[in-house]
Amino acid sequence: MTSTFWSALLFDALWSGVAATGFAVLFNTPRRLLGICFLIGAVSHACRAALMKLGWLGVEAGTLAAATVIGFSALAFARRMRVPVIAFALPSAIPMVPGALAFKAMLGMLQLVAGSGATDPALAVVALVAAAETALILAAIVIGVGSPSMVFRQEDRAELGGD
Repeated sequence: MTSTFWSALLFDALWSGVAATGFAVLFNTPRRLLGICFLIGAVSHACRAALMKLGWLGVEAGTLAAATVIGFSALAFARRMRVPVIAFALPSAIPMVPGALAFKAMLGMLQLVAGSGATDPALAVVALVAAAETALILAAIVIGVGSPSMVFRQEDRAELGGD
């Protein structure tokens, strides 16, 4: 691994952490929690970037892995700090939302609907592939972030004698 790889990874982590912190501020997260939001956002996004740059996983599976890191980290910190999991999970996950890809999908769909691409099957394929990839990435975020809380919440209920 070259120094270029590590510098790109650190750059990705830094700006992802800044974005996660910015979203935390936007959602009025208490100041004492902002550092943790930065950390979870930076580590998870760097995890996805590393998995993709090394060629081990594609963007969808890499996002699932990184979102799972968010889910477990947010759950652990939330229990420790006695705050809702969402305080850490939501700001950390938003930087992984594929905005440019979703825009590409919507632009392609609008061109198809407007009639400018009705005779161009290549445009339809590009738009549908972008839409499918966006949907898969969003599903990976939801599953990765939500699964740890759902699994461990069931264990909490069982310990308390609930369902």
